[in-house]
Amino acid sequence: MDSLINHPGIIALFSVVVLIMLLLDLGIFNKNSHVVSNKEALIWSVVWISLSMGFSGVIYYFMGVEKFSQFQSAYWIEKALSVDNLFVFIMVFGFFNVPKENHHRVLFWGIIGALLLRAVFIFSGVELIKLTYLPVMTIFGREMEINVVLTLFGFFLVYAGIKSAFTEDDDDEEKDFSTSPGARVIHRFFKVSKNYDKDHFFTIENGIKMATPMLVVVGVIEFTDLLFAVDSIPAIFAIAPDDPFILYTSNIFAILGLRSLYFLLANFIHLFSKLKYGLAIILAFIGVKMVISPVYHIDSMHSLMVVGGVLVLSVLASVIFPEKKKEQA
Repeated sequence: MDSLINHPGIIALFSVVVLIMLLLDLGIFNKNSHVVSNKEALIWSVVWISLSMGFSGVIYYFMGVEKFSQFQSAYWIEKALSVDNLFVFIMVFGFFNVPKENHHRVLFWGIIGALLLRAVFIFSGVELIKLTYLPVMTIFGREMEINVVLTLFGFFLVYAGIKSAFTEDDDDEEKDFSTSPGARVIHRFFKVSKNYDKDHFFTIENGIKMATPMLVVVGVIEFTDLLFAVDSIPAIFAIAPDDPFILYTSNIFAILGLRSLYFLLANFIHLFSKLKYGLAIILAFIGVKMVISPVYHIDSMHSLMVVGGVLVLSVLASVIFPEKKKEQA
């Protein structure tokens, strides 16, 4: 099976594009903290999605339709599950009263941390999967090769999907994010000021260097993404369990577009009120795909069609059947 590891030029292209875009994003276009407008967020969203689709086109040209569909499936699964995570980001920023002009900076450094964590999860996960195949066995007259890790992931995703469908949104709204492990780690290693100092992570108060609440928020965002990865990483393993480069590149392109998507989501949250049910279906579908894979293989193109169809239908349902505003007590 062809892999990106056999195409160093594609790996180099991916690395150069990501590095240049990160430098442009933080060093030029967002050098000074400011409130991101809907227009700016839309432009950046289009840029990141276009880059992702362009990179998938390179994969299609050099590696064929199978790798292309794997990249697309993993990308849209990650992008879809990321939206659910962005709802939590909105609540975190509200809880800590983060000034709107500082949201982008927090998300930027939070996503840089996510890039490193995803590399660890994906590359170590692929190696673990390779080590956990059981010997080929014959069941009901049919030879099967069962992977312990993928099967466990599958059952977990089915459970996560069912749980997600029946979880009330109010549960998250009542969370005290100041007790998050991410916040506790920052408080353990630094003295933390109660006041923001523009967009700085550290400040000087009474001659003492202290962390600002901005650093605490980054810690909370990083921990939130770590929890989120528990669902999203197993889900993409169902797409290409033996190709970490397809998984990592699709994952990173999806994550890098999160900041601009966040600012759009914050203003058009009503368009996603039914998305959680779509995500629940996607998680359950991917879980079932993993569990039954030794018996029946669902190819990447069909997976892509299911994921895309569920996402479109959930957004349409959100528009057609908008969530009623809660009455004030």
